[in-house]
Amino acid sequence: MKTADDYKNGQVLLIDKPLEWTSFQVVNKLRWHIRKHFNIKKIKVGHAGTLDPLATGLLIICTGKQTKNINEYQGQIKEYTGTFVLGATTPSYDLETEVNETFPTEHITEDLLHKTTEQFTGKIQQKPPIFSAIKKDGKRLYELARKGETTEIKAREVEVNTFEITKVDLPKVEFRIVCSKGTYIRSIANDYGEALNSGAHLSVLRRTKIGDYSVNNALNVDNFIKSLEVE
Repeated sequence: MKTADDYKNGQVLLIDKPLEWTSFQVVNKLRWHIRKHFNIKKIKVGHAGTLDPLATGLLIICTGKQTKNINEYQGQIKEYTGTFVLGATTPSYDLETEVNETFPTEHITEDLLHKTTEQFTGKIQQKPPIFSAIKKDGKRLYELARKGETTEIKAREVEVNTFEITKVDLPKVEFRIVCSKGTYIRSIANDYGEALNSGAHLSVLRRTKIGDYSVNNALNVDNFIKSLEVE
């Protein structure tokens, strides 16, 4: 049974983020319930690596003194599974925005799908999506994008350890990717579509692992709140 001091001294919580929640909303919800349950006025709570609202899966949440180790968790290798939709692009590279262009897919074979993944393994140069939380001149890129403003984004090096196609049901393609911190799976979707001489966007994304931590051991938000009540 955990106490208020346990949470202040530091806990590492594995949470399965629900669809359409921001990572910040998860942190706020957990902080509120921890404070309420233990009658604590103030406690630090933070997450180790943002997940987009349209993604689900593993969030590592740190409390109290463990928040000092957030960067250490953020830097670990991550595993994702999900679905690309071929033949169409969106400005956000996912379902946050509407399809803006369509492309042919008749030439795409299963062999081509597997072979093209090789272009995206190892160290690659990647441009983050314009709809992202990266800051430029003090503003988040998505703030500029939603106003219709364009800005030049520099490519940066990321590392993709594994990129495999796990199921083909055109135009949908399921994948598994293991990659370094800072890798945008949405950008891989967009670039992969281009490499196939077509287009693609991300329709489903789930973070399954961060380092040795697995979403299989994570609690959803409601179950975490219930576990507090048991304490």
